[in-house]
Amino acid sequence: MRNFYVLTLAIAFLEDNLENPIARADAAEHCHVSLSSLEKLFRYALHLSVGEYLCKRRLTRAAQEMLSGTSVLQAAMKFQYDSPEGFSRAFRRFWGVLPSEFAGEWKFTGLFPKLDYYFEEDGDMNLARKKVDLSEAYDYFRENASTQVICFDIQNLMGFNAVSRRAGDLAIREAARRIDAAAGEEMLTLRVGGDEFALITGLRDPTAAEELRRQVLSRNGESFNCDGAPMPLSLWAGITTVPDKIRYGQLFTELQQAIDLSKA
Repeated sequence: MRNFYVLTLAIAFLEDNLENPIARADAAEHCHVSLSSLEKLFRYALHLSVGEYLCKRRLTRAAQEMLSGTSVLQAAMKFQYDSPEGFSRAFRRFWGVLPSEFAGEWKFTGLFPKLDYYFEEDGDMNLARKKVDLSEAYDYFRENASTQVICFDIQNLMGFNAVSRRAGDLAIREAARRIDAAAGEEMLTLRVGGDEFALITGLRDPTAAEELRRQVLSRNGESFNCDGAPMPLSLWAGITTVPDKIRYGQLFTELQQAIDLSKA
């Protein structure tokens, strides 16, 4: 039980300080645990170090802000990089493009969304379930009630992760890239799980949604490059509908249930 509270407290601290000059030890001190204990907890629950979580969240937020007009220099300074060059190297490794190229290549900016946990009674970390914070998308869901949602799932992500964590990260990015390339300007793509995405199309015509689904899946078997090695990637996809009535506190659970049903 205590591990659950430490993890949620640490994540909240990191989220509150994405724009501040903090160190990993500051997060441990805030949670009243040792740095080694906090790192062990992050690796167990998130399969990431504290520093990796902080870096990925900052680069995700930086992409969001640059798409809204923030300059590369402003983003680098805001998210605590020593120089625009260092920021550009980290950004390219994460997003696959330079910051100056991002707006021309991507519409999607949620490659590593804010994480949250919910806790089931009578258990410890084994019963704490990781979820994505969808609060920022809640209004979009309400506005698009009864429209078509295409739910995507990466085939065999565990196989990519078995090669390396880098291969798994690149598989996730490539899946997002394919969905983003097919999505219209007014559509919203969300990463809602480790290997799952939801494309809120705004379409009411099931036939149009099916055509969009087929467009993304037509690229199944294409390879992405991981350190010089080609890796074929394929996705599953199913179509469901945004519920007529969406409860804020249950948004993630309802969407996850819809994804599971469409996959079945």
